[in-house]
Amino acid sequence: MTKSIPSRILPVIVFAQFAGTSLWFAGNAVIPDLVQELQLTEMAVGYITSAVQFGFIIGTLVFAFLSVADRISPGKVFLWCAVLGAGANVLTVYSSTFSLLMLSRFATGSFLAGIYPVGMKIASDWHKEGLGKALGYLVGALVVGTAFPHLIKYMSADLPWKVILFATSCFATAGGVLLYFAVPDGPYQGKKGEFKPSAVIKLFKNRNFRSAALGYFGHMWELYTFWAFVPLMIGYYGQLNEVPAGSISLWSFAVIGVGGISCAVGGHWSLSIGSKKVALFSLIGSGLCCLALPLFVGLPFALFITFLFAWGLFVVSDSPQFSRLVAHSSDSNYVATGLTIVNSIGFAVTIISIQLTNLLWAQWQDPLVFLVMVAGPVLGAISIGRYQEQVAAI
Repeated sequence: MTKSIPSRILPVIVFAQFAGTSLWFAGNAVIPDLVQELQLTEMAVGYITSAVQFGFIIGTLVFAFLSVADRISPGKVFLWCAVLGAGANVLTVYSSTFSLLMLSRFATGSFLAGIYPVGMKIASDWHKEGLGKALGYLVGALVVGTAFPHLIKYMSADLPWKVILFATSCFATAGGVLLYFAVPDGPYQGKKGEFKPSAVIKLFKNRNFRSAALGYFGHMWELYTFWAFVPLMIGYYGQLNEVPAGSISLWSFAVIGVGGISCAVGGHWSLSIGSKKVALFSLIGSGLCCLALPLFVGLPFALFITFLFAWGLFVVSDSPQFSRLVAHSSDSNYVATGLTIVNSIGFAVTIISIQLTNLLWAQWQDPLVFLVMVAGPVLGAISIGRYQEQVAAI
């Protein structure tokens, strides 16, 4: 029998996820200021983003192989990682050299490993039914949280750039504290898993787990590269057409943040057609957008920004459904481990994609460079097509 879920649970988890993940692109939002202050090169956008991604990868690997959130109350893990991640984010303000900047962003990413996948674990512990919908809201919060520093940048244009980093740190801490006190361990939490490194190998022996994981890796090849280069795409358009593109920070927030809507809509849609079909539809849509980018850079700004909005909708709407498929195909005692290891490998893929795109852009500065992203949706669609849904969408 399905247990009654207090009405506060999902909204609190969603808010905490939104607050915690605002740390992610806080460094990207102030890149022009960091470039000027530390005399960085034009490749700084790729380096700063990849430092966070690399930290997240190391953090998730440690969490996965130690099965941290399957052995310790995930609420406690979330709280401590939100607080420590906020502290690492503040260190960016005091980074007087490029090395210290990379270290602070790496540390921020490593603590995000206890926020993003652990937040999904908490949601799965509370939702036996409707997990796809719940994760739609949760990843939607991640998307808006990721975009949030760009909005703060726009709203605090007349204030020192350091305000953005202090604001996101305070916000993340508040989210962690709220979740810890308002959301206890869920009723569907499996028994506490033992420390068993072989659990990761066992998970990948499951065909459905492999299909969902590989589909997610293809999705990640495109997603964070798109998010990292959205400000650059908008700035390039403005230079190419010799017209003001408006506030790059505001448009970047809107293009990235709009994905939060599609995550929520996709979550509801998954209840009727299943997570697999939602993921396939999203992958096909984002792949077509990637191919069409070179055709839109010479069109009027209204059409160009509408196109980016469409891409922003498609590029992330499959993310919560991949998480639902991974969670559903994981051993019930190692759901957090399954989610965390898949996240870890997925973010390793983003580093390769971001750095490859960064290198190609620095050399050619041509929108054709971004076609390299289309490989992700193609491989992702092939992989998720092999997933066999044996029960109705939940």
